[in-house]
Parts: sequence; C-alpha cells; structure tokens
Amino acid sequence: MPKNKDALSRYRWIDERLRNKRLPRPTLDDLIKYVSDKMDTDISLRTMQKDIQDMRSDKELNYLAPIEYDRKTKAYHYSEENFSISSIPIDEADLQGLEIAIGILEQFRSLPVIQQFEDAILKIAAGLKMNRETLENQGMIKFSRANQYKGAEHISSIVDAIKNLEVIRIAYQSFGRNEPKEHWVEPYHVREYQHRFYLIGKSQKAKEGAVLTFALDRMVDIWPTNKHFDKKNFDDASYFQHAIGITVPGGEPENIELSFTPLQGKYVKSQPIHPTQQTTLDNETECRVTINVVVNHELLMLLLSYGANVKVLQPASLAQRVAEEADAMKKLYK
Repeated sequence: MPKNKDALSRYRWIDERLRNKRLPRPTLDDLIKYVSDKMDTDISLRTMQKDIQDMRSDKELNYLAPIEYDRKTKAYHYSEENFSISSIPIDEADLQGLEIAIGILEQFRSLPVIQQFEDAILKIAAGLKMNRETLENQGMIKFSRANQYKGAEHISSIVDAIKNLEVIRIAYQSFGRNEPKEHWVEPYHVREYQHRFYLIGKSQKAKEGAVLTFALDRMVDIWPTNKHFDKKNFDDASYFQHAIGITVPGGEPENIELSFTPLQGKYVKSQPIHPTQQTTLDNETECRVTINVVVNHELLMLLLSYGANVKVLQPASLAQRVAEEADAMKKLYK
C-alpha cells in the first residue's frame, strides 16, 4: 500500500535527526518530539515505532535503513555512518525522468508557484546527482566526470540555513591559499554552474559585508552558529541578470558585440550565450550578435573557447584582453 505524504515526511525528519552528529543520539521520546515539532502535530508512540520498523524493513519503501537500538543508552542510531534515505540509489530510467522534470521546473523558476518550492527542487537536484555518482561507483553507468558533484553533501544544511535565516560558519579552502579561511556567512542562494554548486552569501568578515561566492567543493567544513540575520534581502534573478556564469564583479553591464563565423553563428543562435542576445547581422560571411553583460572571468573563458570562430568587436578593452590571452597561448607552442 503506497505511503501517504505525512508518513514520507516523518521518515525524512527521522532520517535528519539520526544523521545529526551535532546532537546526542536520540531516544524514542527525542524522535517523537523532534518529528512532532517539525510537523507541528503530535506523533504517537505507536506511529513512531511503526515508522522506524518500516524504514528498516518495508519492501515497498526499500530504505533498508540500518537503524540500531542501544539498550544501554536507550538511543537509536545508524550503524552505517553515512547512510541516508535520500541517497538510496535509483535506476537510470528513474534518473532520466526526474532530471527531465527538474530541468522543466528550472526553466520556469521565475514563476511564483515554482519559487515557492525552490528549496525542495534544489535538494532533489542534489540527490539526483549523488545517485548518479553511486550508480557509477557500482559500475552500472559511466559518466565523463566522476567527481563533478563534490560538495553536494552540504546542500541540505545550507538550504535549511537559508530558509531559517541562520548564519553559518564555514572553513573555505580557496585555490590561492595554503590554509582554509574561516567565514561567517549569511547564506542567500545556492546555484549550479558547470557541474559545481556555489553558495552566494554575505560574509560578515568581508569589507562592508560584501556578497561573495563560495564553491561548495572547496568547503572543508560547515557548522551552525545559532545566530540569525534579519532579512534575506537578496534577489538572485536581479543579481545574475547581467552575468554569464557565477561571478558578478562590480561595475555596470556593457554592450558586447561579437562576430561569429557563419557555421558557429548557427550554434549561437540555437543556444544563445545570454538572454540579452540579439542578432544584428546574419549573412554568408558572418553572424554578428550583441549581449549586455558584465565582463567577468567566465565570459573571457567562453570567448576563448570559440577559438578563431569569434572576434570581439566591442568593447575595445575586452578585445584587447582576448588578444593578449591568444598571444600567450601562441607562445606556449613556439
């Protein structure tokens, strides 16, 4: 018999409490109180006992949760340290179906009805990516990059902190430092770009409380602070409106004019570089487009990836940067 929505919610909260290493192992009373608080309703002793048993052995659920009971402490725990019901492997057909659904939802993320469930969509997307890693490790499927979703395990904690307006403390190992640096961050938004997850938030240690971008795969550790901030005060749509990629430097967006070869132009027209893209010339010799964006590292890397199939016409400063990079690349092969 299919489980109802309330039962599935209880399993999720039980799983969350059992995985919480910051708290002592929960007794049955602890689990009842935790789930009751989360669901804002009273959970009975009998219901909790049945839920635990179902998570352990219900064939329909197929969690096979390794929940063990310590008679000495009267507490419950997972015998497998990293177990979670959210990381149960699913088959490739299910993965593809869910990924298509997530992709459709992400296309309409600006709609209020979708924004209402954005946190849930992010968590599901992260779970799908971790399931892909699991399937690859089992030899079922081969993907081009086995480590492309490193750091996804932090998403659940970060999303909860965003919802609860809770400051988090992170140890962040940037590529340019030998030791991790500690940040106290007001978390605002989680975003994926080129197979990596990023946290956008205000660092309380940065000058004037600057909004910074943190790659989740470079987070050494993350801790709660039990401190809260007043208001999210962040609109991701506006923040990334004129950016390609994940970094948003200071300064106003610029009109970028690009000349593509006719063949490359067909690809660019079918998959625009940016929503502001407009075609201004399209003939047998070139395809010319304009975009209105801030000049950042991701834009530079994208233009370089086209090689000789694109020429930057405007602004002159960007054309100069691309030319300098091209000269440096040429010197490597002399």
